[in-house]
Amino acid sequence: MSFSDLFESGFQKRNQDHFAAIVRIAMSDGVINDAEKAFLDRLATRLDITEHDYKDILKDYNSHPINAPHSYKTRLERLYDLARMVWADDIEGSDQVALLEKLCVGLGFNHENVKYIADKALTLVHYKVDLEDFIEKMKNMNQ
Repeated sequence: MSFSDLFESGFQKRNQDHFAAIVRIAMSDGVINDAEKAFLDRLATRLDITEHDYKDILKDYNSHPINAPHSYKTRLERLYDLARMVWADDIEGSDQVALLEKLCVGLGFNHENVKYIADKALTLVHYKVDLEDFIEKMKNMNQ
């Protein structure tokens, strides 16, 4: 096995684990609704999750480790990506906010603040800010 094969398989495994963690979040209320299913379909494509792996993860998402980001910056980077995907999926109104709030909890944000974090993140991606501005504005959202 070549070095590049090792890197590729490790990268794919992290993507599968990340996807499984998001499936776990979507399943936190016991059901995946249509908006969440559409989001998962899009996310699987972006993370290069095969159809076979997608089905396996949906069946047994608890078998994958949760690799929550440890640094605040990494957490904001993931939030940026996820908020842009939720926005791009044209999930409407309360479903859009509810999904992103669930994802915020899964990323490790404080439960008491997820409503504000999700709202700010969706507002920023609506105005198409870049990652650097997103991080800066999220860090300073109370100022």
